[in-house]
Amino acid sequence: MTALISQIFPLLYGACFLVLLWQAFRVMGRGFSAIPRPGDETAPSTSPDRTGRVTIHPELLDESGQLTREDLLTVRFGGDSEPRQPPVPPAE
Repeated sequence: MTALISQIFPLLYGACFLVLLWQAFRVMGRGFSAIPRPGDETAPSTSPDRTGRVTIHPELLDESGQLTREDLLTVRFGGDSEPRQPPVPPAE
């Protein structure tokens, strides 16, 4: 019995290793295909929100669930290529 287990264990170990290696490459392949490349027709950032609704971060809401009208602190880092834009008041 011990001889049979000692012969089967390396085979099971190798089979499990190959299955896990195959799954790892599948997952990495999905990750690499999610990155937009130059020449791609559609970029993921232009796709609609997955819920179909505009998502608002919870910290932007006041006690009554409306967008806050307080001035918000923003941080800009040096070397930003975007031009500075004045804050836009929330829509009512």
